[in-house]
Amino acid sequence: EQIAFCTAHVPRGIDFTDDPLLQARNFSYLDTQLTRLGGPNFDQLPINRPRSPVNSNHRDGFGQQAIHEGVAPYFPNSLGEGKPFHAGDEGLVHVPRPVSGTVVRQRAQMDQVVSFDDHFTQATMFWNSMTPPERDHIVGAFSFELGKCVHAHVRENVLTGLANVAAELCERVAANLGMDAPTGAPSADAGSSAALSQVPAEPGPINGRTVGVLVDAGVDDAGVASLREALDAAGANLYVIAPKGGSVAGSGGPVPVDRSTLTTQSVEYDALVVAGGASAAAVGADPYTGVNLGEAFRHHKVIAAWGEGRDVLAANAISPDGPGVVVADAGDDAFGRRLVEAMGWHRHWDRVVAAEELPG
Repeated sequence: EQIAFCTAHVPRGIDFTDDPLLQARNFSYLDTQLTRLGGPNFDQLPINRPRSPVNSNHRDGFGQQAIHEGVAPYFPNSLGEGKPFHAGDEGLVHVPRPVSGTVVRQRAQMDQVVSFDDHFTQATMFWNSMTPPERDHIVGAFSFELGKCVHAHVRENVLTGLANVAAELCERVAANLGMDAPTGAPSADAGSSAALSQVPAEPGPINGRTVGVLVDAGVDDAGVASLREALDAAGANLYVIAPKGGSVAGSGGPVPVDRSTLTTQSVEYDALVVAGGASAAAVGADPYTGVNLGEAFRHHKVIAAWGEGRDVLAANAISPDGPGVVVADAGDDAFGRRLVEAMGWHRHWDRVVAAEELPG
């Protein structure tokens, strides 16, 4: 929500093309970001900040990150000895290049065909590249939004467009709406690309992902430490979740608590783990445990447990043999490696159960 893709922001050595659409966006995007992010300092937010420090002389407004010195944020000035001042005489330097020809108002031509007339080939390629779970989500999204549309002719118009993307997509959405599916002419040679799918072909890195481990007094602190070590090595983060903040007494010593059950929820984590030890009984009795495990289960996230924590999964109808479920007798190195590998798949879309069997 903080990323500002402002086309006018370019590194040195990069200039703007003569594309009229780009030229217009160079002006409009700045105004858009000022409104969207609440002030002129959006480029100081860490996600937007350039690697080379830049002083824009902006001080007021939301999003200010810097601690300014001096009394004059403008140039030139007589109050701050002329500081800040330009580092050089030149600002943006345009790249000289010859331009010739007649400027006309005409759509671009590509292979003697008006490229803007092809509205569906890319959409067809996208649909062709989707795996079954992703197609289910797309069908569900169209069905949900069109199901709220009260005008039949609007639903018919959208179905006509979908028919030119893929017959399967159109037919499935039409069936959900209780309407007839029109016939279209989708591209037969749109092809597909594995890069467009979010479902990986093999486990990938889990850098930056988060894991929540549910604990209470009596937790197997050695298992928690082992899990943290495995996740640290993989570049992931472990958060200890307990009924209260501070720390809990582990079987061998205190375990610092990062989150309380009242202030966190499953959507903040890529995986949830129920720790082993005497704490599992209290964790299982906490109503938030069932809510968070059930939510993570329905979101196809990795769920894991070791030792007594396996009883908590069983009490919430989570099978130890299910896709994306990792269980072990002990929270040792092998358990950590299996968890990291399971998280490498990100989501386990082959986890399909009847609605009445869902935990939580």
